[in-house]
Amino acid sequence: MLRYTVKRFLASVLTIWILVTAVFFLVRSLPGDPFSEEKVTQAVRVNLEKYYGMDKPIYMQYFVYLGNLLKGDMGYSLHNANQKVNTIISNTFPKSADLGLRSLLIAILVGLPLGVFAALQRGRAISHISIVVAIIGISVPNFVMGYMLQYFFSYKLKWFPVALWRGFPYTVLPSIALSFATMAILSRLMRSSMLNITNEDYIKTARAKGLSTLAIVWNHQIRNAILPIVTILGPITAAVLTGTFVIENIFAIPGMGRFYVIGINNRDYTITLGLTVFYGSFLVMANFLVDVLYGVIDPRIRVSES
Repeated sequence: MLRYTVKRFLASVLTIWILVTAVFFLVRSLPGDPFSEEKVTQAVRVNLEKYYGMDKPIYMQYFVYLGNLLKGDMGYSLHNANQKVNTIISNTFPKSADLGLRSLLIAILVGLPLGVFAALQRGRAISHISIVVAIIGISVPNFVMGYMLQYFFSYKLKWFPVALWRGFPYTVLPSIALSFATMAILSRLMRSSMLNITNEDYIKTARAKGLSTLAIVWNHQIRNAILPIVTILGPITAAVLTGTFVIENIFAIPGMGRFYVIGINNRDYTITLGLTVFYGSFLVMANFLVDVLYGVIDPRIRVSES
């Protein structure tokens, strides 16, 4: 298990380095520069480029950035005076993570049981409900879902606030809007996975031994059917925790998404690069944890890797 974990960790570190390198050069290949839309004289532009180290050759800028990144310093924003990227992340990530955790919890608590019951009650009402939820969740964009929730539950029924992020009532609608697609994916995948193993030999053997239906479902079906769920939970978790731009914009949530969009529009290299590296690293490490958890759940994977 240790060898398997070390190999996965080294692969994750290599992936992050490739990501940093690719994004560093890609953002600098975009047309224009961070100061092209500002009305500044040539002398001011020269001073700004010197201040931010942009007067050096690009390969020197890369090694300087890489050295600072290894020390945990992502630099200063080029458009937000005296504001560090680290500070922006520390101020916005908790709000994005809070929203993501709430939506992920809703998706897991509703989606997985719905998929299990839909598989066990195939052809009955609960199975049809699961299919309808999956179709709606996958087909309807989350911004449409967000606007619909605002219209019915805020404007018509006045049960919840329309927007902002000031307490529990403000978190309900955006969390549901963000969770719906994930809930649909988990429900559909769990149902399909459960149905795929229903007629496996080990399930038939468990029934022949006289095990109860609950014991078979819990100890054999769910444990094996949940492996594909574990695989996709890594990237899904990283995506929802680091913020969803559209939902944050619709509900006026001060998360990472707003700064990301502003940074790209303003060609703010440090903001765009810093948030991309943070998101990418989060995604890679989430996949690393999933790989380790996968090895714990199914020891055959560790054996094949070694």
